Amino acid sequence: MSGSLVVQTSFLGDVILTTPLIAELAKRGPVDVVATPEGAAALANNPAIRQVIRYDKSGSYSSALGMRQTVRQIRRKPPYGVVYLAQGSLRSGLLAVLTGAEQRIGFASSTGRMLYTTQLKYRPEKHHAERLWSLSMSECADPPVAEQVRPQLYPSDQDREAVDSLLRINGALDASFIALAPGSAWGTKRWPYFRELAALLARDHHLAIIGSAADADAAAAIANAIPPTSVINAVGRLSLLASAELIGRARAIVTNDSAPLHLASAMGTPTIAIFGPTVPEFGFGPLAARRGVVGHEALGCRPCHRHGPERCPLGHWKCMRELAPARVAEVIDQVLDSSVAA
Repeated sequence: MSGSLVVQTSFLGDVILTTPLIAELAKRGPVDVVATPEGAAALANNPAIRQVIRYDKSGSYSSALGMRQTVRQIRRKPPYGVVYLAQGSLRSGLLAVLTGAEQRIGFASSTGRMLYTTQLKYRPEKHHAERLWSLSMSECADPPVAEQVRPQLYPSDQDREAVDSLLRINGALDASFIALAPGSAWGTKRWPYFRELAALLARDHHLAIIGSAADADAAAAIANAIPPTSVINAVGRLSLLASAELIGRARAIVTNDSAPLHLASAMGTPTIAIFGPTVPEFGFGPLAARRGVVGHEALGCRPCHRHGPERCPLGHWKCMRELAPARVAEVIDQVLDSSVAA
């Protein structure tokens, strides 16, 4: 047998939250992972992974061709003993069957469950990192300790050098700073007051803006609201793991319910997470030891969506519009002053 295979072709945050499962399986033997190109970038340098097998579901390949090439690459190896379905689509289940593995383990709630040999109960009350980790355990296993379900990322020397260079150019190599991550793939999860928050924070802190090239306009609006000597605009300028490295050097990060939240969990950075249409109880809250969550607790219409719709179903978007910058600033102070989780 050639060890175990983990299939995780979902969103970037899900990939990061799969790393505790991978670490657990690596204690038992070699682990390979099927991931999208973006997911593969997050998993680079991970010592628990023997090989990342890229599965391009879109882009330059059609879905069918991408699966065919991925299966062909997998079947060059001896059959895996077990495939763990960290992503539960029917397509992932089919891929697992085509590997020739005798055991295919996933959640009983997954759309591809009819292709699994073992279906485990999906525990909605647990954090998703723990849910995924539990795929490797029996139903009667003891609950994990916090360190067992903490995600891990591994920036390279090159990533660290890229961050050093960015900070040096901005005259902030030794500066203390707070990171701001204004982006999200889902429109209603983007808190609209990062610019105003930056103006408040810049009185006492240097700031670094984190995100992809898609966040360039939001970053520019934030940067224009504060003195240029107080801000490091890293949006679109760093690789994924270099961004994680920059987050790891921050005093804290303020982020929407999006991938930077999980990058911060992996890097142990104190986290202030802003939740609008979603809630941490879905299992995707921050895992850093020092953390705080801001949400409109009195609003009866939230949560309204598992991921966050592009538009508010009721048209008012109060879950984000009524979260004032001063309130978020208070939670930042509480997290910075605390020595334990908020």
